[in-house]
Amino acid sequence: MSSDPITHIQSRDNPLLKELRRLSQDSTAYRKQGRVWLEGDHLCRAALARGWKPALAVFSESFWPQAQAQYAQAAIKTIVMADKLLADLSSLESPAPMGFVVDLPSATALDPAAASVILDRVQDAGNVGSILRSAGAFGFKQIIALKGTAALWSPKVLRAGMGAHFGLRLIEGLEPEALEALTVPLVVTSSHQGALLQDQKLPFPCAWAMGHEGQGVGPALQARAQIAVRIGQPGGEESLNVAAAAAICLHASAIGQR
Repeated sequence: MSSDPITHIQSRDNPLLKELRRLSQDSTAYRKQGRVWLEGDHLCRAALARGWKPALAVFSESFWPQAQAQYAQAAIKTIVMADKLLADLSSLESPAPMGFVVDLPSATALDPAAASVILDRVQDAGNVGSILRSAGAFGFKQIIALKGTAALWSPKVLRAGMGAHFGLRLIEGLEPEALEALTVPLVVTSSHQGALLQDQKLPFPCAWAMGHEGQGVGPALQARAQIAVRIGQPGGEESLNVAAAAAICLHASAIGQR
């Protein structure tokens, strides 16, 4: 590539474009490349606000004149490409005219004492991203994703997380046995057992376990839990969406610390 700080791409066969395509369209490509594609102004601003330095900033040709003032020095390298090429990377109905590529942090060890959310085979990317947003909002800074959970840095989870990723400690691919290292109480939710949430004195910090959309928290975590709670549903529904349940539980923990 040219030594010019701004690289222009016009060809669909450009190797960098192919790499970006994999990052934007393959939910687990980030694990091989060690990098993540952030599409759109909101995610890019959220990363910058948390002190992340992009490896690449990518702009459409039509947007670049507007972007220079805000983003010209944001990344180590700047890429400007034909509008059609950038639009082809997107899975959005209205493709964004910009994006960043950021390097993933090096592997993070589990912090035994951190206020945490455990994701036990939560498979829907929208649910995972929503739970990350709630975790960040209510002071739970560590996310522990057990095997079978949606890829935390996939494009869909990133979009649903709305920037929460950049303020969280994210650990994925663990087996339930790894939770033995936790020194904070493990709390599980159930639709049919445990005391009502509003009647519990919730510990803080703690680790809330949120389970599979259909099966709930697995037996391995149920057996390890010190506390089980249920959310009252006077309207009579059988269960709540896992992301909704997480927001209620994490909020209850946060309010309890005031």
